Amino acid sequence: MLVKRVLCSSTLRGFSSLSSHTLKVGDTLKDTRTFSSEDVLEYSKVSHDCNPLHFDSYSARSAGFEDRLVHGMLVASLFPQIISSHFPGAIYVSQSLHFRLPVYIGDKIVAEIQAVTLRGNNNKYIAKLLTKCFKNGEVLVLDGEATAILPSLEVEEAYSVQ
Repeated sequence: MLVKRVLCSSTLRGFSSLSSHTLKVGDTLKDTRTFSSEDVLEYSKVSHDCNPLHFDSYSARSAGFEDRLVHGMLVASLFPQIISSHFPGAIYVSQSLHFRLPVYIGDKIVAEIQAVTLRGNNNKYIAKLLTKCFKNGEVLVLDGEATAILPSLEVEEAYSVQ
């Protein structure tokens, strides 16, 4: 039987009761976020993605969606956020993504990364990670695989930049 360790609380501010804060194969880190209209607007300013599906309910419904969509890449941005908040100085090398279902403004999204392989290389570590996002913590909306170079396997308590 495979036992997964979850290295953080739902707010990503602390850790579950682990004797060690060293990342191991099978470990999972999570974060939860609900994207707002303001998040979508600010992301569109940076990305220049002004698709009406993100801003106009009528356009979104006409295209077959329930309402306005959150940019898929904005949702996927949770993965590097999880990595960088626990491994400051990490270098994101690659990410594959499969957009399974739409994410709507106001949906509660739980993002998780799970360590699949960890390989040491010149005092750094190459981590292969499974990446997944779930709507309301249950329905898979996005998945893929990431590779990151970690400066250490020591998991630091998450921080955020205000």
